[in-house]
Amino acid sequence: MAEEQTLIEFPCSFPIKVMGETQDSFAQTIIDVIRVHDSGFDASKVEMRASSAGKYLSLTCTVYVTSKPQLDDIYRALTSHPLVKYVL
Repeated sequence: MAEEQTLIEFPCSFPIKVMGETQDSFAQTIIDVIRVHDSGFDASKVEMRASSAGKYLSLTCTVYVTSKPQLDDIYRALTSHPLVKYVL
């Protein structure tokens, strides 16, 4: 099987921005989703910002990924989660 072309060199630390409506469990839920695919994910590497009106919360999660399939799996898990509005 040929390896997919990517401009990212693995392994690497990769920032993922996750946005959703503000609620108490949002940050922990996102951390738990990421840990399914990266058991060593360091929650202290999560930067959190609220929108100006406070309705939305943005998390920047820097994950250490070892392959494109792993990164793809993280994106798929996050984008399919009901609390998540956007993933960049």
